Amino acid sequence: MSPTPYRVIISGGGTGGHIFPAVAIANELRRRQPEAEILFVGANGRMEMTRVPEAGYEIIGLDISGLQRRLTPQNLLFPVRVFRSVRKAGKLLESFRPDAVVGVGGYASAPVLIAATSRGIPALIQEQNSYAGLVNKLLSRRVDRICVAYEGMEKFFPATKLVLTGNPVRTEIAGGSRIEALQFFGLSPEKKTLLVVGGSLGARTLNQATAAALSRLREAGVQLIWQTGKLYYPEAQQQAADYAEAGLKVLEFVKRMDLAYAAADVVISRAGALSVSELCLTGKPSILVPSPNVAEDHQTKNALALVERQAALLVTDAEAPAKLYDQALALLADPARQQQLSQNVRLLAHPDATTAIVDELLALMDRA
Repeated sequence: MSPTPYRVIISGGGTGGHIFPAVAIANELRRRQPEAEILFVGANGRMEMTRVPEAGYEIIGLDISGLQRRLTPQNLLFPVRVFRSVRKAGKLLESFRPDAVVGVGGYASAPVLIAATSRGIPALIQEQNSYAGLVNKLLSRRVDRICVAYEGMEKFFPATKLVLTGNPVRTEIAGGSRIEALQFFGLSPEKKTLLVVGGSLGARTLNQATAAALSRLREAGVQLIWQTGKLYYPEAQQQAADYAEAGLKVLEFVKRMDLAYAAADVVISRAGALSVSELCLTGKPSILVPSPNVAEDHQTKNALALVERQAALLVTDAEAPAKLYDQALALLADPARQQQLSQNVRLLAHPDATTAIVDELLALMDRA
């Protein structure tokens, strides 16, 4: 035990797939070390700057963004922004004096980890995906520990630093009651329920395919919980207005995901790391539609890690307009296939992931 409270910086963000694991790590550290001082570092203008304070933690923003896929003025300024962010991160480290730094991925993670490892501060990376991000690969030789969610990650990282922990997921996500869930969403226990979730920012392809299938769902007697994301929500509300009596529910953001999963017989989802980990923990049969707009197509690789184990179905983004709801309705009508997928996906769950990551973090700080 440290004679003084631990001081930890957690850096990264950009999407819920980075932010929610970061907050889970902070919550577990705070649970075990109530006096610990925890500071988040994010990227100005990104969603962590609002989500982290909502979770009860202080956050400081860096003026950092990613490289664009085409030549832009922002790309020309990228090296300058990295340099300035590393310098600001260094000043922050010198004033806060952390015992360790955790990087969860996202724009702000790299400057903080570079500054920390340059000063000999213990550093840990939490890699959520089955295909490692470029920043984490570049930093892997500088950090002390790399917590991963999939086997076989030694092809990206030094094997001696790897710990297979799984992704931090709120364990209560799998604790919802189906009866309570159906009442919460105003749905019938006599009908099948489909959950469509496109991640914290929504997914255009899923939204468009779902809008086109509303009449089919009503005719099939299938209920729907449809999470659209902020941008598509007004349009989706209009599109679903005529179907409310059929149990087709449109939500901008689902705050009670435990109840959404509990209500669902089948889930249609993007294949972000957090979504995949939640599906494993809840044991839900799913159809994964990987986003094509992510670095190194890592969502397809996340999805294939399940598909190859007969733990999920896959429809590509390009195929989704024509095939997604054929597959969804077929799976809803096939209880045996649902059961097979559910049993297999549960085998891939890591319910103690957050505990294992904090174990590694505490061990790093104790050794230092």
